[in-house]
Amino acid sequence: MPSNARLDADGRLLFVTRAARMFSYGFLSVVLVLYLAGLGFSEGRIGLLLTLTLVGDTLISLWITLHADRLGRKKMLMLGAALMMAAGIPFALSGDFTVLVLAATFGVISPSGNEVGPFLAIEQAALSQVLPEARRTGVFAWYNLTGSFATALGALAGGWSAQALQAAGHSPVASYRVLVFAYAAVGLLLAGLFTRMSPAVEAPPAPAHASRWGLHTSRGVVLRLSALFSLDAFAGGFVIQSIVAYWFHVKFGVAPGALGSIFFAANILAGLSSLYAVKLAAKIGLIRTMVFTHIPSNVLLILVPLMPNLPLAVALLLLRFSISQMDVPTRQAYTMAVVAPDERSAAAGVTGIARTTGAAISPVLAGPMLAVPALAGAPFLIAGGLKILYDLLLYRSFRSSEVGKSGGA
Repeated sequence: MPSNARLDADGRLLFVTRAARMFSYGFLSVVLVLYLAGLGFSEGRIGLLLTLTLVGDTLISLWITLHADRLGRKKMLMLGAALMMAAGIPFALSGDFTVLVLAATFGVISPSGNEVGPFLAIEQAALSQVLPEARRTGVFAWYNLTGSFATALGALAGGWSAQALQAAGHSPVASYRVLVFAYAAVGLLLAGLFTRMSPAVEAPPAPAHASRWGLHTSRGVVLRLSALFSLDAFAGGFVIQSIVAYWFHVKFGVAPGALGSIFFAANILAGLSSLYAVKLAAKIGLIRTMVFTHIPSNVLLILVPLMPNLPLAVALLLLRFSISQMDVPTRQAYTMAVVAPDERSAAAGVTGIARTTGAAISPVLAGPMLAVPALAGAPFLIAGGLKILYDLLLYRSFRSSEVGKSGGA
């Protein structure tokens, strides 16, 4: 991180927890669908389980983030870490569909390689608490870069660890189960790290007119943003990382180790794209950066399943990832800029929950498509088309309310 973006102890700790969490999400996402398929579940059942996983994450995260500023951000982050363990341990120990549904619904588990649970919203609010506004977009970019690099390393480690275990004589299911246990262990690590946070990350006292749900003056703009973010996430749910990994495995016979390498490169490029966003936002503003970079990335997403061979499909996927995350730090900075300080956890939580809700619906629709060879590429086409629609609606709705050219960069 550049010298002008140095953080205090709490800020550095939040970067560490982000890295540890995203590393675990990365290695789990590469093998999760392969693990469930190895347990004997059909594509339809897997899609249903992924949807229920995200629905559970949504409901739990909604309650936690709406109450975090009032009950304590540190306490709620520790609760989220405990829920990672509550999901990971049953997934590793049981092959019963009902048990897995309950664990997925009431715990926190990531099938996408992206953030789930209450962590991102509360950590964004805590970072905003310890940062001046002028540095917010830049630090959020590095925060996202840290997460993308950690996800990349996790994908690489997960794919090759599974393949090494299989080469040593373990069955595929047994090799994947080791990684599910490791996911639960990361939850324990996070719980310990969150105990080290200081009171400086907690929200200021809410004004007397504040809602018990954490939003007051910014409720309208947060709800408008949430509706749009939900559409974007619904589209993204068709191509979460575990589904894309499974598609490459079925379509081209890609082994777990190679899948790990593909998503290592993809997440590295995604992380770097977050940094590009800072300079671009300083020139053209947050909203334009979000829209003008997102549309080309979604055109590339549509083209991936149309490629006739693996090298071309991987090349387009990587090119797409190289610009896919430029909207993320700008979106986060914009949301933090348009709400009051005591609304930040709730605003990040509500918009994050809207995204998780949207993403929760689509895997159950994508799963059956993967089972039909003629429709296996349809999730890419649907996702790209809907994301472009989101970009156009976002630009139309918020281009007149740009928060300065610098956007806190």
